[in-house]
Amino acid sequence: MRFRLSRHAKREIERRNIPADLLDEVLSQPQQVVAERSGRKVYQSRFDFGCGKIYLLRAVVADDVDPAVVVTAYKTSKIDKYWSVP
Repeated sequence: MRFRLSRHAKREIERRNIPADLLDEVLSQPQQVVAERSGRKVYQSRFDFGCGKIYLLRAVVADDVDPAVVVTAYKTSKIDKYWSVP
């Protein structure tokens, strides 16, 4: 699937210091895809951001258009809050 970044996503990714290679990885091979409100999906994967602690990288995606639009992306330490367990 092809993706493009919204202006908001570009600003937030830069502000939050999210490495482009990790964002590419979560978009191309997410560990999970979770349905969100408004028909959006969250692509998410767990990563070590280099400090020895695991964070969840989440990318909110509107995939009902072509190319899909990354609305925003962020990392969080609250993995249990967002991780979907079957």
